[in-house]
Amino acid sequence: MTDDLVTAAARSAADRLAAQYGPQLAAEVESALHARGTEHRPEQYFDPVSMGSLIVSIASLAWTIYAGLRAKTPNPTPDVLARAVRVELRTRGDAASPSQDKVADVVVTEIIRAANDSV
Repeated sequence: MTDDLVTAAARSAADRLAAQYGPQLAAEVESALHARGTEHRPEQYFDPVSMGSLIVSIASLAWTIYAGLRAKTPNPTPDVLARAVRVELRTRGDAASPSQDKVADVVVTEIIRAANDSV
């Protein structure tokens, strides 16, 4: 079920971000989902392949954080989840950028939506 929610959130985020990053983003997310766990996260996120990997990576991270937050409070807010995701990304050494923050916000919204839809 966790993989289903991450997959659904990543696909929805790609749909929402396609206008900004191009129509090929959905295919790149599909490729990243298929390759999940078999390759390392890219160092830079400037092309669609890397953006697809970024979306899947953030979706997995957001789900893990969301599940942990739900253990403490039944309905963590998107702001709390987004802040926790950004902090974790920075802790891992990912450079903060406005585009990365936007991707994180979209993915967080989709994680919460996917979790609510699965109930």
